[in-house]
Amino acid sequence: MTRVLPAAETATDLRPAHLVQFKGNRFAQMLLRLIGWRFEFDGLPALQGVAVLYPHTSNWDFPIAMLLKLAMGIDVRFWGKDSLFRIPLFGRWVRWMGGVPLRRNAAEGVVEQMVELIQSKKDKAEYFWLALSPEGTRAYRPGWRSGFYRVALEAQVPLMLACLDYSRRVLVCRQFLNLSGDPDIDMPLIAQAFEGATGYRPELAAPVRLMSEKDKK
Repeated sequence: MTRVLPAAETATDLRPAHLVQFKGNRFAQMLLRLIGWRFEFDGLPALQGVAVLYPHTSNWDFPIAMLLKLAMGIDVRFWGKDSLFRIPLFGRWVRWMGGVPLRRNAAEGVVEQMVELIQSKKDKAEYFWLALSPEGTRAYRPGWRSGFYRVALEAQVPLMLACLDYSRRVLVCRQFLNLSGDPDIDMPLIAQAFEGATGYRPELAAPVRLMSEKDKK
């Protein structure tokens, strides 16, 4: 269930006004307690936005994140290849879990498709939050892919910094950032928010910085 509160103030760097509230699933909350996990979440500052989940180092991240999602009651979407959604039953399950199909062969790129989708939701005042793993893989990489940054910046929506910390068994979703458009300013703030976060396999966590073209080769 999503509830929108009256606007009191606009979102500011790392200090959101929690305008959008949720009611979590009690059964999922009970399961979380049984396995020793918890979450810190007070709501969202806007109807539309982008969330980055970090660190992503294990196959365990997805089921843990999905259980946390149900317990929090938050509706977040994630993108996937459109071919996945054409698989019988599996495609329906992916949609139910929050998957959004992307046309890999479309003239416009992945970022452009997501920006267009978010903008359409803004125009209609409809709720839509997109969750991404900026590392793009469970294997070690020398930095983050820039897709999350471009989507949030071009769509002009807040960025939620979702910290999945296995050392404390907690998902912290309390920090938000309005991107300035200057990565040299924004990335240190993002790195500060994730400082101390420990993945399931800490050695595979990417440094919190955008990859250069040289890094991608």
